[in-house]
Amino acid sequence: PVGLITYMRTDSLQVSQGAQADARRFVTKNLGEKYLPKQPPQYKTRAKGAQEAHEAIRPTSVARSPEAMRKFLTSEQWRLYALIWQRFLASQMAAAIYSTLRIDIEAGLQAEDMPYKWRASGSQLVFAGHLAAVRMAGAVGSSAAASKPHNLPDLQAGEWLDAKQILPEQHFTQPPPRYSEASLIRKLEELGIGRPSTYAPTVSVIQTRDYVQHKDRRLHPSRTGTVVSELLKEFFPDEMDYAFTAKLESQLDEVSQGKLDWRPMLGEFYAPFAQRLEHARDNMPRREVIEKVGRSCPDCSDGELLVKYSRFGKFIGCSNYPDCRHTERYLERVGLACPACGDEHGGEIVARRSRKGRTFYGCIRYPDCDFTVWKLPKKAATRKEAIDSEAKPAP
Repeated sequence: PVGLITYMRTDSLQVSQGAQADARRFVTKNLGEKYLPKQPPQYKTRAKGAQEAHEAIRPTSVARSPEAMRKFLTSEQWRLYALIWQRFLASQMAAAIYSTLRIDIEAGLQAEDMPYKWRASGSQLVFAGHLAAVRMAGAVGSSAAASKPHNLPDLQAGEWLDAKQILPEQHFTQPPPRYSEASLIRKLEELGIGRPSTYAPTVSVIQTRDYVQHKDRRLHPSRTGTVVSELLKEFFPDEMDYAFTAKLESQLDEVSQGKLDWRPMLGEFYAPFAQRLEHARDNMPRREVIEKVGRSCPDCSDGELLVKYSRFGKFIGCSNYPDCRHTERYLERVGLACPACGDEHGGEIVARRSRKGRTFYGCIRYPDCDFTVWKLPKKAATRKEAIDSEAKPAP
């Protein structure tokens, strides 16, 4: 066993001289010296408080090409390794060179003082430079599209053009899109909040505690998340300010470097925070997010079942708690009958999670019915059709 990459929890851009020398030898051997800059490039991070005790994320040996490592890795592992290998090698190579062309077109009657103007731009790759690393890595990543030429027709100055079609369109200002996991991490990085080692746990916690819900690859705030956010903004405005976390982390960095005494720094933070905390304990209203299940409690006569939350996640409980302590496991129903049970047993499909956190679908009557699939089965599917056409059975 051997580690294929260096320490992955760093935002450093520093690369050791040994690694740069290995990369230059690899490029010279496989592509030629013309693909190398005269001197090894030096990059500086623009992020405040970047953790630069480690090297940048790079392959431990550039000689271990993605193609050579493919048979040892899963598909996801290989794509990640190929991306890291490709970006590192490209960062040590010469820049790509394009031949660019811009065409300005004037349209309208000559008698008009201000004719309409259009502009078209095109480019053609002359020298691949660092883009050659993309091809060597198997064209993994968005850089592969950058090598595609965008050629314009051969036109001459003063040439007349015929308008084939005019398409009038009106665009309205759109609200910014919801954050995805990647764009949320990018925003945290821009604001100087957190470190590479805290990004993944942050994104995981807000989903585990049901502050956001993952829909269509975007993070949508839940009712719980909205209520919590409103209360925190009202009672802890300083701590909820984007600059607060970045400022505190900057001060902690200065403490670690011996530039700041930690006692007065913590005193400056904790004294007003303790006052706000005491004020919140006495005055923060209790807002309960009520989500009704639509069934009556089987243990008491007038109770109603509600979706509740604990540190272990969602569960179903009676509205008359603590007088009635009836609880049930929370199941996410998808509104489909189990194709294995049929109408005789009345089984229903529910969403479940595997030990690795992956969602699969199975019968609510498990273990009496062991029907499971990875993809949501069609309504009219039989057990065999669902397994054969939709997915392999889930373990």
